[in-house]
Amino acid sequence: MSVTVVLGTQWGDEGKGKLVDILSADVDICARCAGGNNAGHTIVVPMGPEKIKTTFAFHLLPSGLVNSKCTGLVGSGVVVHIPSFFAELDALQAQGLDCTGRLFISDRTHLVFDFHQIVDGLKEVELGGSSIGTTKKGIGPAYSGKASRSGLRVHHLFDHDTFAEKFRRVVEGRFKRYGHFEYDTEGEIVRYKALAERLRPYVVDSVAFIHNAIANGKKVLVEGANALMLDLDYGTYPYVTSSSTSIGGVCTGLGIPPKLVGHTIGVIKAYTTRVGGGPFPTEQLNDIGVQLQEVGHEYGTTTGRRRRTGWLDLVVMKHSCLINGYDSLNLTKLDVLDDLGEIKIATKYLIEGQELPGFPADLELLARVEVQYVTLPGWKTPIGSIREFEELPESCRVYVSFIEEFLKVPIKWIGVGPERDSMISK
Repeated sequence: MSVTVVLGTQWGDEGKGKLVDILSADVDICARCAGGNNAGHTIVVPMGPEKIKTTFAFHLLPSGLVNSKCTGLVGSGVVVHIPSFFAELDALQAQGLDCTGRLFISDRTHLVFDFHQIVDGLKEVELGGSSIGTTKKGIGPAYSGKASRSGLRVHHLFDHDTFAEKFRRVVEGRFKRYGHFEYDTEGEIVRYKALAERLRPYVVDSVAFIHNAIANGKKVLVEGANALMLDLDYGTYPYVTSSSTSIGGVCTGLGIPPKLVGHTIGVIKAYTTRVGGGPFPTEQLNDIGVQLQEVGHEYGTTTGRRRRTGWLDLVVMKHSCLINGYDSLNLTKLDVLDDLGEIKIATKYLIEGQELPGFPADLELLARVEVQYVTLPGWKTPIGSIREFEELPESCRVYVSFIEEFLKVPIKWIGVGPERDSMISK
């Protein structure tokens, strides 16, 4: 099959960007299917004749663009803030990454406006103590507009008078809901007339675009945003994002049928992290947690927020595997565990001594679970320079094999550092 999918398996920030970067060297198209510029994928690659290590931070654009022969597609299931689209593109170009003629956006993509971002903050205030920890990028309000059929899409930009009329109506609706916040509606209409003309060369009928590519034998790589535990249906609702981050979101977000998906890869961090609120059964509010934060540089690419950290949770992973059906896994940031004398892995959730059959929907129940761990010995030696699985310390190989055997999914790639070549292919 010509479509390969890379998805986050936990609460995001697993390091999907690096694998996408590696795989995109051998694909024709790298596509985003959901989310917005709330994503954060960091890639470190050598650039120019002097091979200078350069760090690229992707938020909205497909990170496969790092590879000069790969075309990027922003699919219909994504929500796009056009000023951020161009700000990110301009930043990449300034770093020496030429994207001319190889970046496209679906004409069906819904638009995020500045008023969505204002409303995002107002909704958080309204929630008070139940704040979900949104990035305040306007993603949720834009998807709300999409679901309530009041959203505006990319194609609307090219009929300016109709766009202006619809835009005024939508903003007025937000004023009625949240009170009259400061916002220059007419100024935005003028601004988007200019943005529409700049955007026009990038816009395609993405359904025709991607199906023509597949029909002509082109290889497509789908880059998931966020992760399964942030999925609107199967994550820790309501502490989730506003889109489908599962394999289902790939099909609906790009307009491709399931039969075209050939290989699904799950990216799993060697421990667990999450950003924002919500229960986190294996969270370590102790020296171990701090060590994982500091050694793993666990600060958000998009928000800069310190991530919560804890032991690897295989109950979460089993739930994730059932829903997404991973064919293989990429285990990342294994080197972050180098200095630990022993390492724990969560294997069961218990309530009053009884094992739960799966990952619970009820967060109050989740907050009360007793986590059962398996403790494995650490390896207490740096592994960042190792490139062959057989050369890893025995305790390290045992850790990897335990995960594989528990999940019944092979681990094909192991990340041992931030650079492009810091990856063991197993």
